[in-house]
Amino acid sequence: MQTKPELLAPAGSPEALDAAIAAGADAVYFGTAAFNARMNAKNFDGDTLIEAFKKCRSHGVKTNITLNTLIHDREMDELLRHAELLYKLGADALIVADLGAARLIHRYFPDFELHASTQVAGHNTLAAKELQKLGFSRMVAARELSFENLSTVCRESPIETELFIHGAICVSQSGQCLASSLIGGRSGNRGECAQPCRLPYKCEGCSKKESYALSLKDMCLAEHIPELLKLGAASFKIEGRMKAPEYVYGVTSIYRRLLDEGRNATFDELNKLRSLFSRSGFTDGYFVNKLGREMLGIRTSSDKAESAANTKTSVDYAKLCENRRREQLKAVDISAVFKLGEPSKLTLRCGEYEVSALGQASEAAKNCPLTIDSTAKNLTKFGGTCFKPAKLSVDIDERGVMLPISALNALRRDAISKLNELIEHESEKVRTNRLPDKLEKPSGMRTKQPCTARFTFLEQIPEKHDFNIVYLPLERVVSDMQSQINIDPNTMGVIIPPVIFDSELGDIRNMLADAKEKGISHALVSNIGHIELAREVGMTIHGDFRLNVYNSYTVDSLLEIGFSDVIASPELTLPQLRDLGLPAVIYGRIPLMTLEKCVIRDLYSCKICSERHFLPLIDRRGVKFPLMRCFDHRNILYNSVPIYMADRQNELARAGISNVENCHFIFSDESPDDVKAIINAHRNGLTTDMNIRRISK
Repeated sequence: MQTKPELLAPAGSPEALDAAIAAGADAVYFGTAAFNARMNAKNFDGDTLIEAFKKCRSHGVKTNITLNTLIHDREMDELLRHAELLYKLGADALIVADLGAARLIHRYFPDFELHASTQVAGHNTLAAKELQKLGFSRMVAARELSFENLSTVCRESPIETELFIHGAICVSQSGQCLASSLIGGRSGNRGECAQPCRLPYKCEGCSKKESYALSLKDMCLAEHIPELLKLGAASFKIEGRMKAPEYVYGVTSIYRRLLDEGRNATFDELNKLRSLFSRSGFTDGYFVNKLGREMLGIRTSSDKAESAANTKTSVDYAKLCENRRREQLKAVDISAVFKLGEPSKLTLRCGEYEVSALGQASEAAKNCPLTIDSTAKNLTKFGGTCFKPAKLSVDIDERGVMLPISALNALRRDAISKLNELIEHESEKVRTNRLPDKLEKPSGMRTKQPCTARFTFLEQIPEKHDFNIVYLPLERVVSDMQSQINIDPNTMGVIIPPVIFDSELGDIRNMLADAKEKGISHALVSNIGHIELAREVGMTIHGDFRLNVYNSYTVDSLLEIGFSDVIASPELTLPQLRDLGLPAVIYGRIPLMTLEKCVIRDLYSCKICSERHFLPLIDRRGVKFPLMRCFDHRNILYNSVPIYMADRQNELARAGISNVENCHFIFSDESPDDVKAIINAHRNGLTTDMNIRRISK
């Protein structure tokens, strides 16, 4: 029999938490004052955090806490102390994006449930298998997956699958966006995304006005409920920790009805969802695999006015929350014994839990002896508790006894208190684990790594260069390189596509086998779900910067599952790179986004998209960001300016980077002559007149 998935609602504030519980959420997710990807939400801390856990426990609602930012080495101790606090307070699960943090949490608190954030970029079943090795029990599936691919993940994953069913979605693949960080200095990986995707852009030479080519409508799968229920997912998630309590209540209550009744939304229910929040309507494009312009949308004036009208109410969500609690009262069987001269005894049984309380001794009755009816009035007063009376059994001494009403009330209160304590103690996991006073130091990379470079086209690679390994996109290797070309396996590698769905695994395996036959022995891997693909053909596995490595503990995690080395995140500063001792990108345009929906086709044409060109996406200031088609019609959006550090050799040296060690180059739209000039510049420490970006000091 199919188990109904939990309905997981956002709680970005105490008011939103009340709204989620009142609307019927089975579980909620919220952040604390640190280490969560919605740092601008109200979040929870101190007394509000403790109260949130108590409230959720009393309503039988699970708590999934977001510790889903990337962590620097010097922050790891603080994060783990914070995780320890959440562990002791009784959080049901942590949503984590940093693999190093997850590895440590699982080591010190092995019974603490870990959910892999969507920022981990869980696109296929292979990712779920690797996440299981790192201690995760659930993967939040990437929002870009179609019904077909979600079916495969839910069916074949060794861990639970959680999927988004409503709310905002990013145009960039989950976990693959650096735009806010590298353009505006506000990192989405650190919970500070400035949403540059919501701004207008245009194409070069187009007669069209500026368009919002990167701004997607919110997801709404309310018309796919029977299909969703067939998937077998563990949890259905509603996005919205930055949204008002009215939004949380309205959206959650509608999906509660739909899931309970196993049906799609009505016309009126869809209109209600739109009135709460929309961007020119909704999209189900990813789910149904229709990735066209109709997915695009912005917040119009009418959208904002409608939302304002529907989210400004005087509803007391705390009261509604309390009403729900009363509807969920636990039935308690009551057994009381009153014997002359003996302590009165009250036994309460609630399911598997049973407690007894002793009270004042019964005295011989002078006027009004105790009766079943008179004692029942006092012993069944459970108002204000989470219990309701069920069966009542009263044994009164036949000789007639009496007991003051105050004593009866005290007996009842004592028994209820004991029952509460027992249930709370038993419902909370026995959590005696604690962190050591001092964390063990990570191993990290023990040796410096060679100089490497990635190219877009074969013809860009000069005959003579300074690189130990040169990488080409896997699809380029297969299409551009003839089998008769002699390839030195020690210097050639493939770039495995950053996104691979289960439906694409067969094609990728065939291409990797073809590359291996050409003598290529290195693979640059940007997703833990792809490591097995490289392992299957016997390639040496190198980690790309898209793995978002911020700390040495993550390095240890990746080395443990098979990576031979890994490139540091381009978000890191020179001092942070020095602390890590990892290879870093010291030249090149950083890929800002991996786009599932083809923006080139939308702005230019399908014919141009099929050609091997970089095409500009132009922002409102006239800045050009190169777009390039990659594997399976996806797009890569590159930064407008390259990193350039050729004339900063001393600074690089202090960070443990040189021209021949711990350095990585990215060549995107450069000509062969440009490539040679850049190699020469770095060899000789030359300055440049290009518009460039520096690695921060």
